[in-house]
Parts: sequence; C-alpha cells; structure tokens
Amino acid sequence: MAFSDQFSLDGKAAVSPEVLAEVKPAHKPRPKLVENDRSFSWITNKVCGIVEEKTPTWWWVAFSCAVFLASFTAIGLTYLVTTGVGVWGLANPINWGWAIVNFVFWIGIGHAGTLISAILCLLKQPWRTTINRAAEAMTIFAVACAGIFPVFHVGRVWFAWWLFPLPNANAIWPNFRSPLLWDVFAVSTYATVSIAFWYVGLLPDLATVRDRAKTKIRKFAYGFFAMGWRGSNRNWSNYEMAYLLLAGLSTPLVLSVHTIVSFDFAVSLVPGWHTTIFPPYFVAGAIFSGFGMVLTLMLPLRAIYGLHDLITQHHIDCMCKITLATGTIVGYAYTMEFFIAAYGANPFEIFAFINRAFGIYAWSYIAMFSCNVICPQLFWFKAIRERPHVVWIISIFVNVGMWFERFVITVTSLARDFLPSSWGYYSPTWVDIFTFFGTFGVFSTLFLLFLRFLPLIAIAEVKAVTPQADPHHYEGGHH
Repeated sequence: MAFSDQFSLDGKAAVSPEVLAEVKPAHKPRPKLVENDRSFSWITNKVCGIVEEKTPTWWWVAFSCAVFLASFTAIGLTYLVTTGVGVWGLANPINWGWAIVNFVFWIGIGHAGTLISAILCLLKQPWRTTINRAAEAMTIFAVACAGIFPVFHVGRVWFAWWLFPLPNANAIWPNFRSPLLWDVFAVSTYATVSIAFWYVGLLPDLATVRDRAKTKIRKFAYGFFAMGWRGSNRNWSNYEMAYLLLAGLSTPLVLSVHTIVSFDFAVSLVPGWHTTIFPPYFVAGAIFSGFGMVLTLMLPLRAIYGLHDLITQHHIDCMCKITLATGTIVGYAYTMEFFIAAYGANPFEIFAFINRAFGIYAWSYIAMFSCNVICPQLFWFKAIRERPHVVWIISIFVNVGMWFERFVITVTSLARDFLPSSWGYYSPTWVDIFTFFGTFGVFSTLFLLFLRFLPLIAIAEVKAVTPQADPHHYEGGHH
C-alpha cells in the first residue's frame, strides 16, 4: 500500500478495508438495558401490574412492621417534647449526639436519587432510567427523616419556625453566620427541587395508570395528578425541557447540600473538624451511602416482582462500580486526614486523629473503616458483582459503615476536647435509640406506600432506551 493511500484528503488517517480485514478488531456489543427484547406493552403491563394487582400479603406484613417501628419515633419525640432535651444522652462536652449524626446520615442517603436522575441524565447515561424513580423517592423520604432531628434538636419545637427569616415586630433575625441556619436553606431547597424533579418525571406514567384505571376513584385521582397529560407533541416538548432544566438545577444542589452540611463541622475550631477536606469528603460519602441504600432497596424488589429483565446485571454492575469508586475516595479521605494532621504539626489535631483510631472509640473507627473501605473492595471482582445476595449484604455494611462515620466524626472529636478536665464519654439513651430506629420505620412506611400507589420504574424513560424506540431500528439489528 502506498503511503499516500493511508491518508484522506484532509490529512487524517484513513484505515482501508484490507487493514480492517487483516486486524479484525474485536466488536464488543453494548449491554442490553432491557433483556429478552421485551416489547413496549410488556414493560407497561409489568410496571403497572405492581400498582394494579391485589395488594400482596407480604406488603401488608411489611407495612404493619414499618408502622410499628415508626411508632418508636413518635414515642421518643413525644417524650422528648413533654420532658425536655435532657432525655437525650447529651452532656458536657458532648452536646452533639445522635441527633446530628442521624441528620447527616439521612441527608447522605438522599443524595443518590438526585445524582442518578440529574447528573447521570446530563451525562446521558441510559442505564439510570430503571432505577431513577425509586432513587428519587428514596431521596424525598430520606430528607423527610433527616428534617425530624434539627427541628426537635432546638428543644422547644414550637419555636422551630424562628429558624426562618420571617418578618417580626422585634426585628429579631436568625444568625446568618451560623452553618446550622445554612442547613435550613440548603436542605429545604434540596427537598423542594427534588420533589419537583420527581413529580415532573412521574407525569407520563401517572397518565398511563389513569388510562388503565378501572374504577372512577383511581381514574380521578391519577387523572388529577397527571395534570391533563395527553402525550401530545407539545406535552413531550414541554416535559423534556422542564426535566432538563430541573436536572441542571439539581446538579449543583447535589454538590452544595452536603458541602454545607460539612460546614457544620469544618467552620468550627474543634480538633478533627477544622479541615478543608470535609466538603469533597462529605459529598463522596453521601453518594457512597446513597448508592448503598439504592442497592439495599432495589435488589429485593427485583427478586420479589421478577424485574430481572428491567433491572439487569448491567445495572447492578454500574451501581457496584460507583459504590466502589466513591468508597475508595472515602478511604483516601480517611488516610489524608491523618496526613493533614501530621503535616500541619498541630498537636491537638494529631491527638484527635490518634485518639479517633486508637482511643476509647476505636471500636467505632474499626467498624467504620471495615465497612466503608474494606468491604466495597470486593466489588473489584466480577464474581462478587454477579451474586445479588452478596451485593445486598455488602450494601448493608455500607449503610452501617456510613452511620458509624458520622458517629466517629461527631462524638470522638467532642469527647476529647482541648482540656482533659472536660473529657467525657457519650452513651445514647433509650430515647435516642427509639427516635433513630423509628425513622427507619418512617422511611419504610413512605417507601411502601410509594411502591403500592405509584409506578416503581419510569415506564416512559425505559421505553426510550429500548431498541424499538429507535426510528431506524428493524428486527434483527439497526441501520
């Protein structure tokens, strides 16, 4: 072959058919996002069937257990309000206990929904379509659970509205320099945008359930919330524009909310908190814990409802890899904290981290490091990722580890402050325990109601990523 034949007229290399025939480059097909070439009608019937079928026995059992567990929170909060914040295990110097730990934990859980829906939407990742609806619902319910703790932490909960900058006769305003007030604005904004994002994505599917409804009550209810959706070109054009705008608006919130939550600690002078690595460290940890919870919820539902053709092994692989990547980032942050303390040559910082790993709370640090850094490394192995029950167990460890991370950050730094004379040891009371574990009941109750009355999977979005959605598709391949 002549040298000139290897280049096209614009000077770029042109590979001839002879070279391709000789090299035989490997062709790796893209993994299918819907297995077994399922049709549009099959997808609609499968997802809508979850809402339309008779309520299964397991749902009633799970719902009863969730409501019973949620009553623990009601009992704990009622006793707290009638008696006072002293019923929590707070005492000098540890005046932040499980309340702030649980608040940060639930905010972190809610991060995966917006990341899956917004950031992966902007990055044009089609595999997100199967899991985004449940992840968005999980975000809203987790934020609702998180909001319980700062509201009741103020002590006199009937004055919680003072946190908002409402006009008043005495011109008394909140302290805008307090990061706790920043939380109010960040979390409320995040919750509002997340609800709007979730609801806009629901519109086409609400209309589908409305059109399939067999009773007047269901037809009216779903029709009311579908807001007159008819599937016209104008409907779809406005929907896609609104969805794209909300995705763009939600993306900075994913990064800003947990950054502001990290400022609760980072802007203080307490050893172990006063570090600039906290914002990216908290954001990575939030995404890590959020994906852990998505796996925890979606894998059992995949098995119960037989959604293996919609939630494929490719989806599990992608979630496992993101969990692995963010878990590795979190592990890097744990290591860098020790380096920063040593490099800064601040004896108080050095002592804080040595005490964190080897002091009286060493058991919590070991639990945190084992669950958050060591366990996710198993996802390097394809054999592990292909075993859903093993993935589910690891996701449980991720959730446990991320709670311990917040506990380690909050409690160990306060328990050993600047003055040895003010050192103490924190132990939760039964009110702390009831209130926290009850929030899992609140979360489960809300999620089970969502599962029963709303489509678990975004029908319209899943259909859009199937081969038959391509106008150039024909049976047997693509043009």
